Amino acid sequence: MWPHAHPPIIAGWRGFRLCLALLAALGGCRGASPEATPPPATEAAARPALAEKGVVLAVGTSLTAGYGLPDPDLAYPGLLEKRVEEAGLPYRVVNAGVSGETSAGALRRMDWLLRQKIDVLLLETGANDALRGQDPDATRANIDAILARAGAQSPPPHLVVLGMKAPPNFGAVYGRRFDAIYPEMARKHRAVLVPFVLEGVAGITRLNQADGIHPTEEGQRMMADLVWTAIRPLLDRGR
Repeated sequence: MWPHAHPPIIAGWRGFRLCLALLAALGGCRGASPEATPPPATEAAARPALAEKGVVLAVGTSLTAGYGLPDPDLAYPGLLEKRVEEAGLPYRVVNAGVSGETSAGALRRMDWLLRQKIDVLLLETGANDALRGQDPDATRANIDAILARAGAQSPPPHLVVLGMKAPPNFGAVYGRRFDAIYPEMARKHRAVLVPFVLEGVAGITRLNQADGIHPTEEGQRMMADLVWTAIRPLLDRGR
């Protein structure tokens, strides 16, 4: 639940009208593109080494893409990559965050994203659905389909659901319906659940950029702490 002691991440993210005004801006952030491009020669030379590593795929919105940060590697997927390297684990973390994306957009990208074998799927989606007041049943169906498609891989990846909370602007009933999506989908697909990926960050001024919505570098580090705690046992368990 959004902390009452602080402005909520949407309303305390400067009010609902500001959030709606920002929807267009969210789409301008850097993120993964579904257009495949040939890698430079230097990257091609590194392919054999990369092929030996497992893949942790982070699918998400501007929170994953690292909107507003000076370097996208400062977003939580990049921070996880550094922790993986420091731990000597045989994985690489791929940031597939796209700013402004809804759960429907994430679903549309899954067939392309799953052309590679993945070992862990981190799914952060739905925040933009809530900003638009989308029916939670539609968000649930999209997340359900995303997890089902990932789980159909052979062997299936470990699934990690990064939970989100609804803004209070649409009322308590909407909030309960939206918030219930993440634990329900985690149970159904036997996924690891991070109940609220912005826990301790949402509504805290010093941990968010000037727009009041997107985490600062420090806020992203806190997100990475939460996600790392969730995935470290999976990575230790191996592929």
